[in-house]
Amino acid sequence: MKRTAFFLSDGTGITAEALGNSLLAQFETITFERVTVPYVDDREKARELVNRINRAAEQDGQRPLVFDTIVDSTVRDEIALAEAFMIDIFGTFLKPLEEELSSSSSYSVGKSHSISNESNYEQRIHAVNFALDNDDGARTRYYDEADIIMVGASRSGKTPTCLYLALQYGVKAANYPITEDDMDDQDLPHCLKPHRHKLFGLTIDPERLATIRNERRPNSRYASVRQCAFEIEEIEAMYRRQRIHYLDTTAYSVEEIATRIMVMTGIERNR
Repeated sequence: MKRTAFFLSDGTGITAEALGNSLLAQFETITFERVTVPYVDDREKARELVNRINRAAEQDGQRPLVFDTIVDSTVRDEIALAEAFMIDIFGTFLKPLEEELSSSSSYSVGKSHSISNESNYEQRIHAVNFALDNDDGARTRYYDEADIIMVGASRSGKTPTCLYLALQYGVKAANYPITEDDMDDQDLPHCLKPHRHKLFGLTIDPERLATIRNERRPNSRYASVRQCAFEIEEIEAMYRRQRIHYLDTTAYSVEEIATRIMVMTGIERNR
């Protein structure tokens, strides 16, 4: 079964997309064609969108789902003419909140993703720059500034996790790849020893790692299951020997990896 799901907003669409996807994830037997349309901020755009939604309804043979965070009632009224099942995210939650708080909502476009706290915004930007500058062991002399240092085999998920921690939470995350030379020494690399308390390890199923590496270097020793299995076994042994907390990333998304790391380490969100 296939259904089309539209995520509509007069802002970035991030809120509609995030909540809508969270709800759709509960329906594993249905295949969803996801369409995000941001900045639907006038009636002309709304009319064009109605035509698009109706075409999807005709093609699917079922009405699409529409998750929206559109503030302008005239735009919403226009979209409501579409042959779709409408889910008004703001309307569902704001009315009860207004009653509980005895206060009216501002109904401002893009409020949830605006720069409402400039210092937190700047902190996230600095954290992203830090993650980029300290990626893949490029600069180890700045590790004293890091909130966390991710270690693990090449392509185990260190870089995307560091960038997600930085962008979402303002966490200064560096990462360092554990190589075969490090495994031969059976010890932590010298540059990591002073920062042992900041280390967090990532591991992954060897076959999954081989699949990822084959996309980068197909049919190489680096991407062979045998090599991946060897590295993971040695690295996990190092984690246990050095008492480094670690997480198996095989079954988790970047968002889940980052959240679990923050829970396991107790790092505060800088937002």
